[in-house]
Amino acid sequence: MSSPLSEYLLADQRKMTLAKNYFAWQARLVLPHLGRRVVEVGSGIGNFTGLLLDRELVVAVDLDPAALGELRGRYGERGNLRTVPCDAAAGEFADVAQFSPDSCVCLNVLEHIGDDGAALRNMAAILPPGGMVVLLVPAFPALYGPIDRNLGHFRRYTRRALVAAAEGAGLVPRRLRYVNLAGWFGWWWNARAAGREAQSEAQIAAFDRWVVPVVSRLEELAPVPFGQSLLAVMERK
Repeated sequence: MSSPLSEYLLADQRKMTLAKNYFAWQARLVLPHLGRRVVEVGSGIGNFTGLLLDRELVVAVDLDPAALGELRGRYGERGNLRTVPCDAAAGEFADVAQFSPDSCVCLNVLEHIGDDGAALRNMAAILPPGGMVVLLVPAFPALYGPIDRNLGHFRRYTRRALVAAAEGAGLVPRRLRYVNLAGWFGWWWNARAAGREAQSEAQIAAFDRWVVPVVSRLEELAPVPFGQSLLAVMERK
């Protein structure tokens, strides 16, 4: 039986299917750093998975079998797609090594994991030396609010905390940058001014249609001093 949190997360992921421009932006940030055999940690229902399927192999890992069922329903019997129901912080994650991955990607998921250090150690352990782990995590603990809490977020990250967790897992930071300056203000408004408990479909759709195309292109021209999220590219020693 699914938990109330699992059902809530599934509903949120279904709303996020509206955010086509946002996921395309993520792809431009992330794909250049990934190899040909990719483990997607916390794939959910597959909102980002489809953008990986030009690779030799994609292993979609998620704790929720129902989410993986929806993912398989979206992408059918793709010969280069495998799904593994697994907790990234658990010992069973070591079994993913059988697929000989060269990189891991974990987008807006690490904050959901109580023992994020164990999850990072597990990701590093299944990769060869030089393998890459690419993370996108929510930034600025001061922004933590009702939406974070309802989504089951344990934390938002500082640069120092993320680097410390990665280095403790045997990962060397190669790139670290803030992403989504406009989203920082939107999250602040939701958390501190409006006290919102959830993002609405209308809010997601409007942000994706009108804001993301402009902000993403501007941030590709110049780095921003702060943002809603942190992008980290880490290499296994």
